Formats: sequence, structure tokens, C-alpha cells
Amino acid sequence: MEEEEEESKNLEKLLQWAANLGITDSPSSTTNENPCLSSSSCLSHTLTVSNFPENGGRGFSALRDLTKGKLILRIPKPALMTRQRLMEDDHKLSLAVHKHPSLSSTQILSVCLLYEVGKGRSSWWYTYLVNLPRIYDVLAGFGEFEKQALQVDDAIWAAEKAVSKAESEWKEAKILMEELKLKPQLVSFKAWIWASATVSSRTVHIAWDDAGCLCPVGDLFNYAAPGEESNGFGDKISANLQRLTDGWFEEDVNSYCFYARENYKKGEQVLLSYGTYTNLELLEHYGFLLNENPNDKVFVSLDPGMYSSSSWPKESQYIHGYGKPSFALLSALRLWATPPHQRRSVGYLAYSGCQLSADNEMSVMKWISNKCHAILKNLPTSIDEDILLLSTINKIQDFNTLNKLEKVSLAFGSEICKFLEASGLQNGKNGGVLSLSVKSKLSIGRWKLAVQWRLRYKRTLVDCISYCEEIISSLSSKNDPG
Repeated sequence: MEEEEEESKNLEKLLQWAANLGITDSPSSTTNENPCLSSSSCLSHTLTVSNFPENGGRGFSALRDLTKGKLILRIPKPALMTRQRLMEDDHKLSLAVHKHPSLSSTQILSVCLLYEVGKGRSSWWYTYLVNLPRIYDVLAGFGEFEKQALQVDDAIWAAEKAVSKAESEWKEAKILMEELKLKPQLVSFKAWIWASATVSSRTVHIAWDDAGCLCPVGDLFNYAAPGEESNGFGDKISANLQRLTDGWFEEDVNSYCFYARENYKKGEQVLLSYGTYTNLELLEHYGFLLNENPNDKVFVSLDPGMYSSSSWPKESQYIHGYGKPSFALLSALRLWATPPHQRRSVGYLAYSGCQLSADNEMSVMKWISNKCHAILKNLPTSIDEDILLLSTINKIQDFNTLNKLEKVSLAFGSEICKFLEASGLQNGKNGGVLSLSVKSKLSIGRWKLAVQWRLRYKRTLVDCISYCEEIISSLSSKNDPG
């Protein structure tokens, strides 16, 4: 309760601080007027901060009906936290950074962020900094247990790659942080994960700095996934266009401006699209995932001979999150299922998305269905087991004694035992009372995300099997009307 009250007070101070900087949700504001200067909050016309427990946590809701494309929030340039601004304000920081030209723009912004945190209350950005999340569940922060809980090789590899990349960038930036004489806790890998995750998950695009910038108040928007692409090639284009729909920096008003991405009724959550991401990518860069993500994908590995039968790139051959095979996957398999001497004559049909024949289509659907079955069979747990495990994970933090937790682990299986071992709790009896450390609680959160991810992955495969069986049944009935 005390923590909630402190967060509420910090938020009030942030909104007042933002108002004094000219941040405003008034659609009629201009660079020559600031309706918030006499207000206790920069939000009073269009948006208000609300809590959405089932959809992103703290975010914005509409104070009135909003029309798509209308200005809903404006952040003046002086309120944007950029590398340029931070180094202009601190000569020591600027001199140190310029000695390390090999560091990337995002590494430098991460160091600058930790440097400001180290200033404490003396930082001009203090009011903003204390409102930033204290933890992020990005893949780079996953421990070995949480990585293995993803179960799928591609996902485990992505997590290992994220951790390795973070460690490499931290080691490169550590020299600069030590030269700046940051406190030991701010030079740690744990602090680096926090800073780099803040940069990864909360920056917005600006033309003059490829690291982007941190955007006070503007970073309170929760995520809305853009619509799916029909052919798998428009993701980058879609992300850029969607960014322009939702917000961009406007030179004529010297501000970052956000616009309503759709019509909203009063009280509805107002969302922002960060771009097109799969659930694994959302987990990697932002530390969350969506139960219903129109851009999610399950990639299917084909035999070398299958890849050579068409010119589609591997990254375009996947199953959509709702279970339908992608355009490119179907095209490639239709050609593969065609005798080699006939492929040239029917290639134009396959590349245009047409079925080649009923027999060909059924062969393709049977292959995909069998592939999905094989993947599911090789995974350590089933969908039902994952659902039960998620229910158990939700209860773990409510248990007060190790004895109760041990009973659950015996009833369920080995994964909870592995969690206890990874958390150092298997021998943690103290008068029968189990006390979860902060580290253990963080691990539980990441573990839950891993199980949610793999459950969504398996459901996509099951949906794909159902889709294939429906197509096969439909084609069979047409071939055999009885």
C-alpha cells in the first residue's frame, strides 16, 4: 500500500513537472501558448492515467471521445531526453563520451541514462527518472532456467543471443562508466540490463539520432499491434507508416506529437503502435507479449530440397499466429509437391497464390499438419500441462510455507522442482516458512512469460492443424461427393 501511494505521488509530481515544460494534451495548444503552466497536471483535456491490469498495466484512457488522426499529446523538444541534450548539459559527460567513438548510439544513451540516475535528486531529470519502471522482463535478463522454460529451440537461441549481446555491449561500455566514476551498483550488468531495456522499450524515433529519445509522459502509452501483413514482406514499411500514423517529431511546432490511431470512446484505453513485432520480438525488446497478436509467427523448418524448389526467403515461410500458413509457405510447398518437370509450367500459379490441384493442396496440408504434430510431440509439455502450470505459477507467491510449495511440485512435475533449485529454495526451510527473495519473485515473472509464450506457440500449431484438416475435409468431399 505504501509503495502504491509513493508511485501515485511520484506520478502527480511528474505530471506537474511535465506541465511546467509545456507538455500538454490540449489539442488547441501551440508553441506560443502553454495552457498547462497554471495547471497541476499536463493532462486535463484529452487523456488521463489509468490502470489496465489485463492490458499493459498503467496507461492512458480517453477523457472524452477521440477521433482518429486528432492530436492528443504534444511533447516540446526541450522535454525530450536525448544524447545531445544530456551531453550539452554536462561537460564532463561530453568529454568522456567523445573518447569512446566505437560505442554505438544506444550504448551511449544507456550510459548517459545511468549517469543521470547516479546524480540522484540533483539531476534535472530526477522527477522523470523515479517514474521509470524498476525492472524489465526482456530476454536479455532471462536466467538459464527461464531460457529453458521457453522450450522451443529458436526462442532459447534468441534469449541466449540477447544475453550474449547485452553482456558484450556492457563490457564495451563499462570502461566509460568507470571513467565517469559511476557507483559500483550502476556499473553492474544488472544496471546495464535496466538501462538498455529502458532505451529499447521506451524511446521514440527522432530523425537526428538513431538511438531515439526518451519521451516523458509520452512513454505511458501501452502497445497496440498493427494489422497483419498479407505477404510477409511489408513489416518494415508497415512499422514506419504506423509510426507516422501514431506520432512523430514536427519541426514546425518543435515538438513530438502523438495522434489518435483510431476512434476512442470516453474511458477506453488509448494505445500506441510501436511497430510490427512477433511475441518473441516483443519479449526481447519490451518485456511483454500479447495473447492475441495478429503479427505473431511460428517458423517452420523445411528440408533443403524444399527450399530449393522455390525462391521464397526462409523468413517469409511461417504459420500466422491464428494458425494459417503464410502465403510464401503455401507457395513453396505447392511447388515442392509438384513433380520437378512440371514446376516451371505451374510456377506462375504458385507464386500468385493459386491452388495447383486438389491432390496437390491435400498433400501440402497433410505435410503441414504432420509437421505441426511432430513439433508438438517433441516439446516437453502439452497445452493442458502448460495451462495447469500457469495456474500454479499464479498461486506460488501466495504460498507462505515451503511445505505447501513442495506438495504442489510433487503433484505437478519436474519444472517447479527446477525452479526451486534455480532459486536456491529446495533446501530453504526456516521453521516451515518460505520467504521468496526479490530475485526469486523476478524469476517467477519471467518464468510465467516463458510459459505464456510457449503456450501461445503451441496453440498456433494446434490451430494450424485444425485449419489443414478443414481444407483436407473440404477437398475430399468435393472429390468424393458420394
